[in-house]
Amino acid sequence: MDDIKRIVAGNISLLRQEKKMTQSDLAAQLNYSDKAVSKWERGESLPDVAVLKKIADLFGVTLDYLVEEEHPVAEPEPEEPEAADPAAAADENLKKRSHAVITAISVLLVWLVATMVYFLMDMLLAHAAVCSMIFVYAVPVSMIVWLVFNSIWFNRRRNYMIISLLMWTVLLSIFLSLLPFSVNIWRVFLLGIPGQIIIWLWSRMRIKPTKSGI
Repeated sequence: MDDIKRIVAGNISLLRQEKKMTQSDLAAQLNYSDKAVSKWERGESLPDVAVLKKIADLFGVTLDYLVEEEHPVAEPEPEEPEAADPAAAADENLKKRSHAVITAISVLLVWLVATMVYFLMDMLLAHAAVCSMIFVYAVPVSMIVWLVFNSIWFNRRRNYMIISLLMWTVLLSIFLSLLPFSVNIWRVFLLGIPGQIIIWLWSRMRIKPTKSGI
């Protein structure tokens, strides 16, 4: 019985202090005198079950809590993810669109320069086959520009696809460049087979980041 008095006394005192209440405050809540509360907290007397229930309800605990000496530590509730800020999301979408527009403009600038060079060469050389090769060379150059901007702003996993396109367009440019000279080196495309395998294997690599200082 003395142990129960001691445990209840300690729990009441601790709960009261956590709520920053005085013995008089608690006594007023329970319609008891502060002397009665003092006796409870000193373990000289024990409140009846009805009073214990009122104390438990007042402090938001169970009746078992008041008579138990050890209490399990409550795990913190997982925090709910904060709702996305609509303004921040709108800014992010605007930034992505701006990056896409800048990339598209840069690629189109390659074709604008290619077109200007084509007309200049057409006036000077008057050789349609040679002049038209400018547009063939513009394709791999466009791939390079796209690769640069994609590496900076977009999904870098897409780089492997762009590198593949760059490789095949370079091989096509070499092939078409030699056709006017009656040199048919279609075997140049065989270089693309091991090249594509290397790119594929490269894309499958997972480099584990090392810890600093190791």
